[in-house]
Amino acid sequence: MNPLLERKARSEQTRVIAITSGKGGVGKTHIAANVAYYLASMGKKILLLDADAGLANIDVVLGITPKYNLCHVLNGEKSLADILVRGPAGMKILPGASGIRQMADLSTGHKLTLLEELDDLNESVDFMFIDTAAGITGNVMYFNMVAKEIVVVLSPEPTSLTDAYALIKLLYQGYRAKRFSVLVNMAKDSAEAKAVHRRLSNATDHFLNLSIEYLGYIPFDQNVQKAAREQRAVGEFYPLSKASKHLYSIAEKLSREQTLECDNGTIKFFGNAIIDRCGE
Repeated sequence: MNPLLERKARSEQTRVIAITSGKGGVGKTHIAANVAYYLASMGKKILLLDADAGLANIDVVLGITPKYNLCHVLNGEKSLADILVRGPAGMKILPGASGIRQMADLSTGHKLTLLEELDDLNESVDFMFIDTAAGITGNVMYFNMVAKEIVVVLSPEPTSLTDAYALIKLLYQGYRAKRFSVLVNMAKDSAEAKAVHRRLSNATDHFLNLSIEYLGYIPFDQNVQKAAREQRAVGEFYPLSKASKHLYSIAEKLSREQTLECDNGTIKFFGNAIIDRCGE
């Protein structure tokens, strides 16, 4: 096959999903790791990018010790293929860098380098998950906009709700993002989770004229913390726990969905015009 046609086909077949949050401490990274784990267990080809460029911790969550990370790529020392590591269930992970100041605010040059490297990465992938940092920094905006879909993770806490709304508002009004799903973590039950989604949905519908989808919820479960201490996916360590069952259901739901065309996303692997919208 012509390399350009092959690359286009690869892009169209890959669902690129950002897992993000307005507030830290809502379990976003654990959700990204565990949903990726379950999809990999279902036979899907998974690529997980740790995009919390300054405080990366996917490696800690999954108990892996990468020799190289995203910093080595952006400094021109390694390619993305060089830093790829294998995670549980065969998923592939692009580890981020932790505690490196310049990684907390990527330059336009670094962003271009990353897009070029992602485009050149010769991997056949069904799902690419981007675990962003929390908040509304430039890096968070950038990594959300290279995705085709955005999953906003929040908890039932009022501050989490207001921060989630602020993040969605900025992405929608400032960067023209349109496809959002909401996942409520650490909810008491389904009724509480749906009430959280309803409050957020009412706000986005009324003030932004924007509808947001409900992806599901993860119940509060102490087994998540236990698995975290063991540096394992909760689905791997406690497969019968409440949280594991809900994480599996969310992964199954994603696996059944068809890839949708979306205005989000950047060149080749992702789409176009990201640097103009998320540059310095």
